[in-house]
Amino acid sequence: MEDKINRSEVFDFAGKINYSSDGIVSKKIIQKPVGNVTLFAFDKGQELSEHSAPFDALIQVLEGAAQVIIDKKPYEVVEGKSIIMPANIPHAVKATSKFKMLLTMIKE
Repeated sequence: MEDKINRSEVFDFAGKINYSSDGIVSKKIIQKPVGNVTLFAFDKGQELSEHSAPFDALIQVLEGAAQVIIDKKPYEVVEGKSIIMPANIPHAVKATSKFKMLLTMIKE
């Protein structure tokens, strides 16, 4: 069940966001000048097209599976696994099944 996340609360990230048919849902968990933590839910086949960011980004897969492409090389990332997308390197994310991820970006 999707709802607000309160400080000093024990919770399950995957339960805090719902899937949208043929879409991608995102929810900012923490947004600070030094970085962001964002929760995502992708319907199967949805993707974030190739782009780059000026800082490293950590993906933690909470449910399902995705293909993460970094510098044209594909990586299969499944529930319970993580990958770091390096700064200034093109990357993309495609849901190979319905999947939820936590994205953490730390700025310098």
